[in-house]
Amino acid sequence: MTQALPKPRVKLSKLRDIGWRLWDPIGLLGSGGHFTGKWTDEANAKFANEYDSYLISAACQLRDGEARDQVVKYLVQIESDYMGLGRRPTSQARAEAVVAAILADETIWTYPDDEGRFERHA
Repeated sequence: MTQALPKPRVKLSKLRDIGWRLWDPIGLLGSGGHFTGKWTDEANAKFANEYDSYLISAACQLRDGEARDQVVKYLVQIESDYMGLGRRPTSQARAEAVVAAILADETIWTYPDDEGRFERHA
């Protein structure tokens, strides 16, 4: 019996690029944010992972075939309810932009080799 290969894994740096550029619901790096630059800047290292769990969940939902509108709804709900920020005029559009960017980025996933191993990055 052949064992199924593991599902592809998301490249966190690519996902962070998308999330920080298009979503950033708290506004840490946005206009009027408390910090400047990019999530990769050393000064921002302490909060670079702020949105990781939500973005990874959204990406994996898409990878697993969840409907686009459901993933948008998930991101809006995280922002408005879980983070307690309420639904803002830009919530829907930012969530839609994140979902579209994840779906459009063909390099966001890393795939296992024929033996199910993932490449190790040094």
